[in-house]
Amino acid sequence: MREGGDRFHVATSVSDHVVDLRAVGEIDIATVAAFRAALWAAPARPVLRLDLSGVRLLSAAGVRALVAAHLRVRARGGELVLVDPDPVVTRVLRATGLHRVLPIRESARESAHELVGCAAA
Repeated sequence: MREGGDRFHVATSVSDHVVDLRAVGEIDIATVAAFRAALWAAPARPVLRLDLSGVRLLSAAGVRALVAAHLRVRARGGELVLVDPDPVVTRVLRATGLHRVLPIRESARESAHELVGCAAA
């Protein structure tokens, strides 16, 4: 499933234990509503894995959406995991301290079993 517009879109894939979201484009004030909608529409699973390799810009509005999604997923007993953030996005995550709150993985090729184990710990 794909949501979004020309500047931004999100592809969603759902399995038994993991929801994979792949965001592509810029997450700013103009696109954050589509980003937030995709995060909120993700079904409850132990792991919500967000691939940020295609995101070229993450604004303060995007950071707020990530924090809100983290709190929402955690309240349901799950874990939000960021995967392969672009170097520009990594700098934003470090500048805001979000890299200390959300796990960041280097590759989306991790098995769902490994991630479910992380969420259960």
